[in-house]
Amino acid sequence: MPNIIIYCTLSCPFCTMAKRLLDGKELEYTLIDVGADSGLWQAMEEKSGRNTVPQIFIGSTHIGGYDDLSAVNSSGKLDEVIKVES
Repeated sequence: MPNIIIYCTLSCPFCTMAKRLLDGKELEYTLIDVGADSGLWQAMEEKSGRNTVPQIFIGSTHIGGYDDLSAVNSSGKLDEVIKVES
């Protein structure tokens, strides 16, 4: 399995939806709560180039936010990314 990281906040509904989508695919992931840590938020921004949560990485591939994750999943390409990054 690839290393999946979700930068999130505890109150973000899109973060919750991203977790549900990955849970539905029975994928394990690591959550990094950036909500209370400006240093972690800054690191997320530098890594992703974005300032919104969630930011989802599968291995070295930056998927983006929930809408991006959902679109990649709907197109069938999420399974391809998971295979490549495994």
